[in-house]
Amino acid sequence: MAATLTEFDIIIRLSLAFAAGFIIGIERSSRRQVAGLRTHILITLGACCLMMLSLWLPQQMGGGDPGRIAAQVVAGMGFLGAGAIIKLGNNIRGLTTAASLWLMAAVGLTIGAGMFLTAAVVVGFALITLIVLHLIERKIFPEDNWKKDTPEKEE
Repeated sequence: MAATLTEFDIIIRLSLAFAAGFIIGIERSSRRQVAGLRTHILITLGACCLMMLSLWLPQQMGGGDPGRIAAQVVAGMGFLGAGAIIKLGNNIRGLTTAASLWLMAAVGLTIGAGMFLTAAVVVGFALITLIVLHLIERKIFPEDNWKKDTPEKEE
């Protein structure tokens, strides 16, 4: 990682954050989740931007804690993620979407810090989790065995 952020570094980091948010956002949109493509891109870009700000401020001020803003992003994502969780009857939906939003904030912070390989591996594992494991879950736990959203009426 360079000693100071250059304009080239900023463009590369924001472009990679956009791409990471796009990849996971497309998967979430393909499953018709409310928090889809645009939401994931905006969260990843925002987290990346804030991480770069965390790195830039101490460089400009001659000191400071670059982890302070990043810590607030992690805490703040909990509130945003909670908005993605919905209770339907006896079931709760949106936990995976909330988790993917939180994860993309972490990916944005990671890209903003210049840890590109780490971010790429995390996005890869996220895709495996969201796509491959979803298929495996459906084979092991078919939907007809799941609880219904509303109680069945007796006839």
